[in-house]
Amino acid sequence: MAARAGPRNLITDVPGILVGQAEDQAGISGTTVVLAEAPAVASVDVRGGAPGGRETELLAPGTLVDRIDAVVLSGGSAFGLDAAAGVMDWLLEIGRGFTVGSVRVPIIPAAILFDLGFPGRQPWAGEPPYRALGRRAAATAARDFALGNSGAGLGATAGRLKGGIGSASFALGDGAMVGAIVAVNAWGSAVRSDCGRFWAADLALAGEIEPQPAIPEAALDLEDFSQCGAAVPGANTTIAVVATDAAPDKGGCRRLAIMAQDGLARAIRPVHTPFDGDTVFVLATGAGPPVEPAALTRLGSAAADCLARAVMRAVLAAEPLGGVPNWRQLWHGAA
Repeated sequence: MAARAGPRNLITDVPGILVGQAEDQAGISGTTVVLAEAPAVASVDVRGGAPGGRETELLAPGTLVDRIDAVVLSGGSAFGLDAAAGVMDWLLEIGRGFTVGSVRVPIIPAAILFDLGFPGRQPWAGEPPYRALGRRAAATAARDFALGNSGAGLGATAGRLKGGIGSASFALGDGAMVGAIVAVNAWGSAVRSDCGRFWAADLALAGEIEPQPAIPEAALDLEDFSQCGAAVPGANTTIAVVATDAAPDKGGCRRLAIMAQDGLARAIRPVHTPFDGDTVFVLATGAGPPVEPAALTRLGSAAADCLARAVMRAVLAAEPLGGVPNWRQLWHGAA
């Protein structure tokens, strides 16, 4: 059977998952919220050298809370962590949250990327916009959402190219669904420096990406970083969420997050650098007994490939902005 995506080829093909996004167009920044319709089992893996996050420690196996309400991916560097507070406000109003006695506390892990240096950005006056962006994104969460220059991807770059939001899904033969969403703001490049071909092009499903340039006969210079970003510590990050309707426990979600990080390694080179804060969350919406190791292995492999495909879709969907070119401007003619 040929590999196939879900009907939308988005993370929202996973039952129980919605996505909402909001942007500050003048500030060239935004927020993406991955909302679980019911509390979902979750974990996380952090690999980059410059991460920024919230509530990641509670996702470690063995800690008290094993289900969360949403994950926030946001621009704005550390200011963007406030977006999770806006999501908390909204969820509390509709009665969601972890019960502690008579109180409910929505559990919202988050990760942020640095977009405050994007060309043409207008700094905000007064209070940063992220709490309001988080609330607005949560309130508009749905099954369909935009890729490219949307949400946390508005001010993102991918090496020398415009980055953005990407998503993909994968329907496994046993009926399980895996999906990924990623905000690509990588220091490394998603394409080969010699021809512009996506590193992960061979993982694309039929018709999923545009025709790719041929691989040159000359050997690739593995020390050619000309398509990578400027070496500014802390100025990059690729942050992602993987979801499945299978039912791994918290430890299983942690293993899926670890395996899914390989999708970034397949799609971006170099990755997990000192300049990036690469972080992958996993949400499991399924019910039933924990997933056995063999099935978990298949899920993890699918998650990694799905995340690699989402990276490519992010870069392809991105539009030029602020003088930062997109893939089509530089490489489409080479295909």
